[in-house]
Amino acid sequence: MKKLSIFMICVLTQFMTYAQTENSIDSKITAVTVFLNKAQVTREVKTKVAAGRNTLVVKGLTSLLDQQSIQVSGKGKVVIEGIAHRQNFLNEFNLPPRLRVLKDSIDLMQRQVLVEQSQKEILIKEENMMLSNQKIGGTQSNLTVAELKAMTDFFRSRLSEIVTARMKHDERMKKLNEGMARLQRQLNEQNDIFSRNTSEIVISLSADAATPVELEINYIVSNAGWQPVYDLRALNTKSPIQLNYKANVFQNTGEEWNQVKITLSTANPSEGGLKPELYTWLLDFYYPRPVYVERKPTLSSKAAVRGMAESAPAEMVFESFDMVESDKASSFVNTTQTSLNTEFSIGLPYTVVSANKPTMVDIRSHEMKATYTYSVAPKLDKDAFLVAKASGWEEFSLLPGEANIFFEGTFVSNSFIDPNSIKDTLSVSLGRDKRVVVKREKLKDFSSRKTIGTNQRDTYTLEISIRNTKSEAIDLMVEDQIPVSKNSQIEVVVLDTNGASFNKETGKLEWNLKLQANETKKVQFKYEVKYPKDKQIIGLE
Repeated sequence: MKKLSIFMICVLTQFMTYAQTENSIDSKITAVTVFLNKAQVTREVKTKVAAGRNTLVVKGLTSLLDQQSIQVSGKGKVVIEGIAHRQNFLNEFNLPPRLRVLKDSIDLMQRQVLVEQSQKEILIKEENMMLSNQKIGGTQSNLTVAELKAMTDFFRSRLSEIVTARMKHDERMKKLNEGMARLQRQLNEQNDIFSRNTSEIVISLSADAATPVELEINYIVSNAGWQPVYDLRALNTKSPIQLNYKANVFQNTGEEWNQVKITLSTANPSEGGLKPELYTWLLDFYYPRPVYVERKPTLSSKAAVRGMAESAPAEMVFESFDMVESDKASSFVNTTQTSLNTEFSIGLPYTVVSANKPTMVDIRSHEMKATYTYSVAPKLDKDAFLVAKASGWEEFSLLPGEANIFFEGTFVSNSFIDPNSIKDTLSVSLGRDKRVVVKREKLKDFSSRKTIGTNQRDTYTLEISIRNTKSEAIDLMVEDQIPVSKNSQIEVVVLDTNGASFNKETGKLEWNLKLQANETKKVQFKYEVKYPKDKQIIGLE
């Protein structure tokens, strides 16, 4: 018993010593690098350590961080011996101020509902008491008419007051319950994020003497990223196009990125960086394989599988080095072209709350030289569309994303920019112009249908008339088409294109015209379709 007591005392002493050296420290998010999917969070720690070994615990971190990505660097006369990561299921995230206000408002309304309910119950009891004592004067019946009338008036007046007051309490409770329901819906939208458990980073370090220390902690988190958004603005047909490059930054990690330096990266860690390898492509004949009956694993095989699944993660050890002091945030966005990606360092600090809605971040504004032309495809739409063709977009590291189109200060439409499909120029449709009048019609006098032998010959002549009612000259591209045969028994012969640019593979016709103010021009095209007379063609005009 004596030896056992000594052993327990030693264990207790070691446990108390360990508990004493494990110090919880505060940290602050100073910078975040947001990738297209995921983000790298940088935290700053400033504290003092005692001589010898110290164990620092950074608490209140998101449980969504990737423990394999944790990096710790330090500035001070300390040596970082190792780090570890652990989940904390006892502590939840502290609610941010906006959600705490919602929660307090709901609690206040609940108390008000209880007060209203209590007042209503008092009125109900008073009403029941009056109704149960309707016999006026008890056993004495020698009441005068005046006394009887006074008692009746009192009953009527008081019961009316009770009913009116009860209705007012019901109305107030209804409004309070409706308000609580609205606040609860708003709270539930984000409450699941902040009801998650937290995690902790445990840092082991040693120092020869008591000294202040500054630590920088980096880690990757999921449930974060950014999407590009563009605003394309043209003041008139003589000005360049203004390209506003923006980003929708989102994160629902449970951490608050409050006034931090944001860097947007075009990298996507989720895609992986390992080069694919080609292995030998083997061919062989198919042989039916016999079907085996699955046997239940034995006890030894179960233990083997369980042993493989329960492998512990390797400990991560980092050497200490001096941190480089960061520069002050500038008033503009600094674009850095790395070997593989582009990074946009936002000069002004931003707050990105942990929410389901993104935060809009301005990246840069660019001017692109543009030429303006009108385009019309009267077979599909009789309106002419103003099109801006911008050049020089390759310099801006654009990504596929939605674009909002504005012309002359008015919103036109939504579009989508895909740099992978853009050639030399970026074409932007700026909307319809009703002052360019277009008409397309089939000329019956120059169209015919003939039967020659076993074949049918259909000849079509179409005319497109364009009138410019504007007070200035315009450049106009007219588009139409001639059918293309995909059957050897159908032959299409182009008889006249009227000077149009003709693509034989697609059948597309293009005319580039210059129309002066109040000028009208006409273009015609003619083609013939030959096919067996006992056949019917689908899609022939």
